[in-house]
Amino acid sequence: MRRIIKGLLWIVFSLIPIALLASVLAYVWFARSVTPAAGEATLAGLSAPVSITRDRNSVPHISGSSVEDVLMALGFVHAQERLWQMEMNRMAGQGRLSEIFGDKTIFTDRFIRSIGLYESAESSVSSLDAADRGKIDAYVRGINAFIDSAPPTFGSKYSPEFVILGHKPEKWTAADVIVTLKLMSVSLGANIDDEVLRLKFARLGMSDAEITDLEPPVEGDTPPPLPDLRQVLGLQTGTLKAGASEAERRYAALGDVVSTGASNNWVVGGARTETGKPILANDPHLGLSAPAIWYLAHLQVKGGDGTVKNLVGVTLPGAPLVLLGRNDKLAWGFTNAGADVQDLFVEKINPANPDEYQTPQGFQAFDKRRVDIKVKGGKSVSFDRLATRHGPVLPADYRGLDHYMPEGTVAALSWTALSGDDKTIAAGFKLWDFATVSDFQNGMHDFITPMQSIVIADVDGNIGMIAPGRVPVRDPANQIMGRAPSPGWDATYDWKGFIPYGELPRVDSPADNVLATANTKIVDSSYPHFLTFDWDEPWRLNRIKTLVYGANGQTLESNRKVQGDARSDGFAVLLPVMLKALEGRNDVDQDALARLKGWDFVEDRAKIEPLLFNAWLRIAIKRILEDDLGDALPSYWQAHVTAMLRWLGPGAARDWCDDRRTPWKESCGDILALSLKDALKDLETRLGSDRKAWTYGALHYAYGAHRPFSQVSPLDRIFNVTVPVSGGAFTLDRGKSAYTDESNPYRVTHGTSYRGLFDLADLDRSTYIQTTGQSGNVFSSNYRDFAETWANTGAITIPTDETAYQDGLLGVWRLKPGK
Repeated sequence: MRRIIKGLLWIVFSLIPIALLASVLAYVWFARSVTPAAGEATLAGLSAPVSITRDRNSVPHISGSSVEDVLMALGFVHAQERLWQMEMNRMAGQGRLSEIFGDKTIFTDRFIRSIGLYESAESSVSSLDAADRGKIDAYVRGINAFIDSAPPTFGSKYSPEFVILGHKPEKWTAADVIVTLKLMSVSLGANIDDEVLRLKFARLGMSDAEITDLEPPVEGDTPPPLPDLRQVLGLQTGTLKAGASEAERRYAALGDVVSTGASNNWVVGGARTETGKPILANDPHLGLSAPAIWYLAHLQVKGGDGTVKNLVGVTLPGAPLVLLGRNDKLAWGFTNAGADVQDLFVEKINPANPDEYQTPQGFQAFDKRRVDIKVKGGKSVSFDRLATRHGPVLPADYRGLDHYMPEGTVAALSWTALSGDDKTIAAGFKLWDFATVSDFQNGMHDFITPMQSIVIADVDGNIGMIAPGRVPVRDPANQIMGRAPSPGWDATYDWKGFIPYGELPRVDSPADNVLATANTKIVDSSYPHFLTFDWDEPWRLNRIKTLVYGANGQTLESNRKVQGDARSDGFAVLLPVMLKALEGRNDVDQDALARLKGWDFVEDRAKIEPLLFNAWLRIAIKRILEDDLGDALPSYWQAHVTAMLRWLGPGAARDWCDDRRTPWKESCGDILALSLKDALKDLETRLGSDRKAWTYGALHYAYGAHRPFSQVSPLDRIFNVTVPVSGGAFTLDRGKSAYTDESNPYRVTHGTSYRGLFDLADLDRSTYIQTTGQSGNVFSSNYRDFAETWANTGAITIPTDETAYQDGLLGVWRLKPGK
């Protein structure tokens, strides 16, 4: 017994202190990886000293004597603060995630390697002129200077992710920069998924009218009837072979790379503002992450002749640009235009030779290259990457395609983002010099992808819009018009060129002194070119028109309230229709009905009503469609308003509400009643039976997911950034959830990634905010310090006047030229 007691005492007084000491030392080791607020470094290639002043919000004010020097310093700062995020994006763009994460990301890598994204980035680098290439090279030298720098005396140079996963970053190249930008095109290129959906619907035997019920055009669009894809493509009919849903799940990790994008922007002319000068607002909606996608910065070049140039706004770590923001003379804001710049082509394989496919001139050999994917902890995976005259061939099982495509065919992708002459980054470098709205509109020729609707305002009071990007021209005889995969053997469906730059959508000085875009239709019937039939539902744009278009005496604060508006006009139309279907029934929860009938359609995080309705809508869509779509449901399952109004209305192409799997006929009221019951049960499971404790924000929180530790417990609680938020799928304060996420289908995975408000009367009064914080290091106090401010639609200023940001500054780095 004495020995046992002695042993226990030894453990208590020896091992526990050792463990505590080890924990303290580990904490210190990781904590020293946080970027010091002040310091010095010598960078080879600098032409003159550069200062990096971090203000009280840890926003760097980078000042140097040339653009190249400032961009080199920006590369150094990005690497200091966000190198892990940059590494994730670079490895994703190279199709090499499996080298870090093993077999979990093989299918993501296979998709990226199949489309040749990195090879297209390398080609884009070759197309740049010497001046633009010099700017990229300067930025890359800044990144690599940090990678080459010495670690602290005791501590890690790199953030904890590198240490935990045992990964060391390679040196950066110009192609790594370009592929980082191209990943934005991957995120915003949604048409490929729309085409796959319509292919699935056709394979399931649906008519054009039924497909239109599921994918309705916006009001004012009159697309031609979709031809019978079963005949055009030779689709089989009947039961799908087993495994389609499993094939969908294989590419689930691709959601970290490929997500949908949306945004709001508007500009108000001086005739409608308090100051007499324009106000510009922008809030791009993207997948939420920790750290945030964006990094705020102020870049300043002081010339030897006394001139000063400033750029302020959000940068993308891994790229030497201020993508959204302002210079000294104008401000700009982007939304995704949504133009159809992707087409899938069904290519027939030669039955006598699998290395050939059919073209209008006969069979032709695939371009074939062997690709090896290295896998951490496993054997390499090899495959033949194929390409046709239309572009790269997608993996056969991408999104379950092989379960829907005709036998003996493959799908090839034509996409402007894969163009070898993509010089979009060159357009970004011009932002230093634009002085007027017309300068901007006339200077974006190099902007290829992703096509954006850009509103602009200058200090002289001009406002305008331009939607630059490369958009294909399609044959008038092409009745598919990019809505579904086309027969690759028929030249009718080939692209016939591109819309000339001078004929892209453009607006100058509108008569009503307001311009706005929100991913829905940006042109009227007089516009001569085809852009897309897959515009977003117009609820957000209509709300902007209600709040902004008729208002005078507007201020930054009045526009900030519009950015934070959480009323859903879409739900205001849909909910009464759903409630009417339940009239006279005694098998529904009366308390829930009463609450919904009294709702003001504001998706407020403190209320119960938006939670009730979103839960009901989610289950209702599943119950209405799961018998019709089967394995195709998950890729369609999200909030729909216009489509659901068709399903519940009298003119639907089929009786969507009737469940074909049962022997009796269900009405829409039957399905909606069952859905409400299921929704309430689901909420009780998640929040308990006391409805007084239920709030929207309890489940509807911004889910800033860390890559990869959001998948690792308990690290997820440390690295993720979460905060309750208002808004929804169709509100200006955007907060979209993933219905297929059974762990919490109400949390916000896609939302307002940044808010910028620009006062052209005094650009230093402009405000900015992003979702998490400036640092990408979880041990930093600036890792999540913006989250609450962002959730409350607050913001910070980033003045260019040096005296304005001295108060409370965190420190200054001095970069000196060296060899």
